[in-house]
Amino acid sequence: MVGLDAAGKTTILYKLKLGEVVTTIPTIGFNVETVEYKNISFTVWDVGGQDKIRPLWRHYYQNTQGLIFVVDSNDRDRVDAARDELHRMLNEDELRDSVLLVFANKQDLPNAMSAAEMTDKLGLHGLRHRQWFIQACCATTGDGLYEGLDWLSATLQKAK
Repeated sequence: MVGLDAAGKTTILYKLKLGEVVTTIPTIGFNVETVEYKNISFTVWDVGGQDKIRPLWRHYYQNTQGLIFVVDSNDRDRVDAARDELHRMLNEDELRDSVLLVFANKQDLPNAMSAAEMTDKLGLHGLRHRQWFIQACCATTGDGLYEGLDWLSATLQKAK
């Protein structure tokens, strides 16, 4: 699970793992947890998103079946940076066969971009030869998180 800093990755991870909102600090390095959902065990790596540590993301790509990219739907200033990082990542050989789930997070904020707007801004329609899905969500309430996991688990099951 990757995305720019302050997108909500750690909040999502622990909302899924513990069912509660935890106080987070910027992640330097990673958090890893196993999330059990509908008889599937997801090992979720939440990797820090600050610009100086983004080059380290590629060390986590090996054996990745599903990529969760978290984006702050309210951060209009950095949506281009999010798009650039996403596409840079998707060009990596190790992620060639990975499916992509985008969490358009922070939908509770009044100026949040919709999932449709985020789809355009992130250039998702241009992704050929890759299964992808965008899910509007709110990490703090949990809205949308399980819908995203439903798509991810169904898609990974079909790929087996």
